[in-house]
Amino acid sequence: MWFLDSGLIIFVLPAMLFALYAQAKIKSAYAKYSQIAARSRFSGGEVAKEMLRHAGLGNVRVLPTEGHLTDHYDPRRREVKLSAPVFQGNSLAALGIAAHEVGHALQHASGYAPLAIRNAIVPLAGFGSQAAFPLFFIGFLFSAGTGSLGFLLMDIGIAVFFFAVLFQVITLPVEFNASRRALASLADGGYLQGRELDGAREVLNAAALTYVAAMAVALAQLFRLLLLRNRH
Repeated sequence: MWFLDSGLIIFVLPAMLFALYAQAKIKSAYAKYSQIAARSRFSGGEVAKEMLRHAGLGNVRVLPTEGHLTDHYDPRRREVKLSAPVFQGNSLAALGIAAHEVGHALQHASGYAPLAIRNAIVPLAGFGSQAAFPLFFIGFLFSAGTGSLGFLLMDIGIAVFFFAVLFQVITLPVEFNASRRALASLADGGYLQGRELDGAREVLNAAALTYVAAMAVALAQLFRLLLLRNRH
């Protein structure tokens, strides 16, 4: 049966365990450093606005958004969206996360190539993540009886899933670069100093690990599909 195949055990399950570990790391780091206030007493929202102003990006708005750890930059609206604890809070975690999202706005303004590529393939990646597995497993079930049609559906499923994998791969340099920009801006602006930067760095490194885990899961799923296709 496909749901008990060796690819699931060899590739997917270890990747999913790694993803659970990454989620635990970000929750732990955030919980720790959200309790430590920055000496500058700036809130995340204030830091984001100041950084954007100094970068000449006054046209980018900084707005609160609902949810927990839902912070993001919207390139279409040119808005930095910060969750309430980050927007209003003055913790090391809040400032680190706010600066990271500003980092994405800086990438967008400078035409940072990996971000442009990632934004361009979002529709294909979304379609690939939704359609790939239904296409593949319909083909998998039909391949024994219909032959070429079943294999064609499996191949199409793998092809469209490739864009979901590509999205995760390109996300890594985008996120790491945004964190580097964030830490440099926090230090240059004096928003965080000395060991405070280490706390913000730990939060951002933990967040980056979740993106590494997401890529690992996507690659593991791709390897599993390829293994099933070649063995069937």
